[in-house]
Amino acid sequence: MISKIDILAIGAHPDDIEIGAGGTLIKHVKMGFKVGLLDLTLGELGTRGDVETRLKEAEVSKYILGAEFRENLALKDGFIRDDEDSILKLVAIIRQYRPKIILCNAIKDRHPDHGSAANLVNKASFTAGLAKITTNHQGNSQAAFRPNAVYHYIQDRWIDPDFIVDISSEFEDKMKAITSFKSQFYNPESDEPDTPISSKEFLSSIKSKAILWGRTISSTYGEGFTKSRALGVNNILDLK
Repeated sequence: MISKIDILAIGAHPDDIEIGAGGTLIKHVKMGFKVGLLDLTLGELGTRGDVETRLKEAEVSKYILGAEFRENLALKDGFIRDDEDSILKLVAIIRQYRPKIILCNAIKDRHPDHGSAANLVNKASFTAGLAKITTNHQGNSQAAFRPNAVYHYIQDRWIDPDFIVDISSEFEDKMKAITSFKSQFYNPESDEPDTPISSKEFLSSIKSKAILWGRTISSTYGEGFTKSRALGVNNILDLK
């Protein structure tokens, strides 16, 4: 039974995590850190595919990323809110796995669920540390716990990152994780309707961003993140 992880990656929809933070997660798994995945919705409003297909695709991607688990909170797709019920459901997950770091959706993005998910995660991460908020897991009361930090991966909308992770060695596996969602992304054999993410150019844009961010830190590929509080380091020579 998994009791504690280092990084919890959260996405509004199955495939958000892969696009925004797949390389970073693979890199940290390689370094020996434990990673967990949480999708907030089943993506039931997606134009292409269906819930059953996306759940199967998400499982395939989980193994590519090397995650300890992948769970789904089954909130209502298209209507993510930072209401009490949603916050408490997420608080229970945070307290169960006690991640040091949470990675989640962009604060502002084309899809309104992404920003809503970011707000929900930020509120739940803070609320999880309040001792007077009570939650239970399998009939047992949970102790208060607050992650060290919440960082936001960058999605459709171009945002200048606050820091960039070198994913040069992980980029190809990141793309494998993304394209394991065959129902959602470019597939010349598919007869489903086109969407903003189903074109060949969309996959090319992911690579282009990674190249630009990699160039910024003198590497081949990078993933960009934003933060809501100042970063701290023990050794400034560790910064590129």
